[in-house]
Amino acid sequence: MFPALETHLKQTIPDPYEDFMYRHLQYYGYFKAQRGSLPNSATHQHVRKNNPQCLLNGSLGEKDDLIPDTLQKEKLLWPISLSSAVHRQIEAINRDSHMLSLPHLRSRQLLYDELDEVNPRLREPQELFSILSTKRPLQAPRWPIECEVIKENIHHIEWAPPQPEYFYQPKGNEKVPEIVGEKKGTVVYQLDSVPIEGSYFTSSRVGGKRGIVKELAVTLQGPEDNTLLFESRFESGNLQKAVRVDTYEYELTLRTDLYTNKHTQWFYFRVQNTRKDATYRFTIVNLLKPKSLYTVGMKPLLYSQLDANTRNIGWRREGNEIKYYKNNTDDGQQPFYCLTWTIQFPYDQDTCFFAHFYPYTYTDLQCYLLSVANNPIQSQFCKLQTLCRSLAGNTVYLLTITNPSQTPQEAAAKKAVVLSARVHPGESNGSWVMKGFLDFILSNSPDAQLLRDIFVFKVLPMLNPDGVIVGNYRCSLAGRDLNRHYKTILKESFPCIWYTRNMIKRLLEEREVLLYCDFHGHSRKNNIFLYGCNNNNRKYWLHERVFPLMLCKNAPDKFSFHSCNFKVQKCKEGTGRVVMWRMGILNSYTMESTFGGSTLGNKRDTHFTIEDLKSLGYHVCDTLLDFCDPDQMKFTQCLAELKELLRQEIHKKFHELGQDVDLEGSWSDISLSDIESSTSGSDSSLSDGLPVHLANIADELTQKKKMFKKKKKKSLQTRKQRNEQYQKKNLMQKLKLTEDTSEKAGFASTLQKQPTFFKNSENSSFLPMKNENPRLNEVVFLFLTLCHTDSLTSRISTSLPQCDKCNSHLRYPNLTVPLGARKH
Repeated sequence: MFPALETHLKQTIPDPYEDFMYRHLQYYGYFKAQRGSLPNSATHQHVRKNNPQCLLNGSLGEKDDLIPDTLQKEKLLWPISLSSAVHRQIEAINRDSHMLSLPHLRSRQLLYDELDEVNPRLREPQELFSILSTKRPLQAPRWPIECEVIKENIHHIEWAPPQPEYFYQPKGNEKVPEIVGEKKGTVVYQLDSVPIEGSYFTSSRVGGKRGIVKELAVTLQGPEDNTLLFESRFESGNLQKAVRVDTYEYELTLRTDLYTNKHTQWFYFRVQNTRKDATYRFTIVNLLKPKSLYTVGMKPLLYSQLDANTRNIGWRREGNEIKYYKNNTDDGQQPFYCLTWTIQFPYDQDTCFFAHFYPYTYTDLQCYLLSVANNPIQSQFCKLQTLCRSLAGNTVYLLTITNPSQTPQEAAAKKAVVLSARVHPGESNGSWVMKGFLDFILSNSPDAQLLRDIFVFKVLPMLNPDGVIVGNYRCSLAGRDLNRHYKTILKESFPCIWYTRNMIKRLLEEREVLLYCDFHGHSRKNNIFLYGCNNNNRKYWLHERVFPLMLCKNAPDKFSFHSCNFKVQKCKEGTGRVVMWRMGILNSYTMESTFGGSTLGNKRDTHFTIEDLKSLGYHVCDTLLDFCDPDQMKFTQCLAELKELLRQEIHKKFHELGQDVDLEGSWSDISLSDIESSTSGSDSSLSDGLPVHLANIADELTQKKKMFKKKKKKSLQTRKQRNEQYQKKNLMQKLKLTEDTSEKAGFASTLQKQPTFFKNSENSSFLPMKNENPRLNEVVFLFLTLCHTDSLTSRISTSLPQCDKCNSHLRYPNLTVPLGARKH
């Protein structure tokens, strides 16, 4: 049709750069034409000086809308410095208003110099995920496209109550409202944009659902209308429906975690149009846990916007007639529980918020990290990186905190500490503990500087940003509890924990990881405590309990060692602490901070405040210094006290069985798992498994792995290797014959009953082999389990370590010492 243009393109000499660009653009989907239609890069090109960087539109397709006319787009997309004949042809087409049917190049990767003779070149590659920058605004949270989001920015001030906030004391006459529902009441708020059960996450965007945000609150009929106006379509908000059942009484329904039908615990919503002198009653009708801290005095949180603006007062515990009880309605599937309370608002026409616990949003974290990036001192030893992107495309941040080392040897000698929080999005307690830790470790305190000198801290402050943004309690947008899937092979479905596990795996190859701790919240127990993993290595027997005991002594009014548990249950195999422990981290913990308060010391029967949780972050740092003190006296004393506590626990167990026993012998032979009970508090102890749409993917990946292993051929062995293998095989056969002979000789002398706590005891008289044959001992104990002869029960005694001077039992002094007294 245009012979001059075709002749010009055919006569150009193929260029290697052209071939490279063709493949590059085709690979990334920016160019979809035939090879011959790509303009030759050898053709001279020119760019106006006011736009020297790029002639091509963005690859996202959104900026095309800024160009009003299709013909004008064509002008911008096509190089304007072709030969004069070609230029005249194109100008003729423009005058005739015809379309030039040539492919559009859509790329931002090409740069053009101002000199005509220079060929276009590739832009310098950028980081895959950029870190926070002061030159650019924060990335706005991305929501699932089903979610409506209001445009208002919700912000709360931090505030510590001047007086302790005591637990609610039940009077015994609390009202138990009958649930009437919308049949007898009036719906004043209801979300209609929530994903239905059985659906799954598909895509996200900033601002959530497209279009105008609907006005869900009822329309007031005049100034005398006292109907409350509800709202929860903001970051971390959660309220599904509000029904007005009386003038000042409302029934509330919480939204389940997105793409699930359960996990109703976290609530956070706004009310407006309040009246000061009225007593309101709120009742949440669809809670799922049969037990709650609200039964032992926990109060909801209230935030008044007028109080914050005029008196600088933030979140505070409020509520009367608090009652947690079983719902009287039964849908035949699962029982529901109700939480009811009364409240008097401080002002007329106020804007107030209610929450299950102090909110800490994704935007709060971004603002905090931005302040660190802007700090010229902190940014020198705190490197902000992106671990990965979440399912919705939100950034999962990774902080590396350590002082610069003087030599490579000094850098390699540093041990690592890994801390994470908010894998369960509704447990905002973890974020406040994490904030306290970061405040201290980034400070100029001498202890903080010392910790940065001897450790490399890897910090993941928010592992589940998607869940935090949408107001979930426990799950990610995959509809599953991430803390049950740390062994997952589905990188695309569980990116946050997949990348976390692999980051730690690489870290273990570089250096020793001294401590791993994941910060959580607990809904059924008061105080703060740790879940760990019993160590099976006798060399480090009870060592995993030393750090929790030290932390208890450094924070005696908040931390409860007796609430700690170290049993590794099968249903918890997919949790972070168990997976990291099996990867080789001895001190691997889950820190549980209560939603309620303390039952210990000076803080007995009071709620935890934000400052209490932040102070625990400092105590973690302080305990790290005690734990790593070159003077091992504190560590040794802790082990002695742990043995005494264990002896008391075993006595207690025997007393419950109606038996008395004196313990003596090797402590490291006691099976601690038989002593401890299972952990409790989680409403998802058992994994829900994979969603239906992901199960097939997991099966396919597993089959591919098996096929890959089968395809691997064994490498050919040399004669020397075959001889060594033959010798080892003969040696193992001889050892097996020796074991079989000793089993037959020693079996008759082993028929003595022992508690199941003791296995392979070295000093027990009924084991002549003294642990040389552990398999034999297991057989013996299996036989003894079937024997119920009380007369065969053996009695063992033990002696605790004693002081060389006074012969008294060692007692553990308080670990909290002045800074100058600590030995580093």
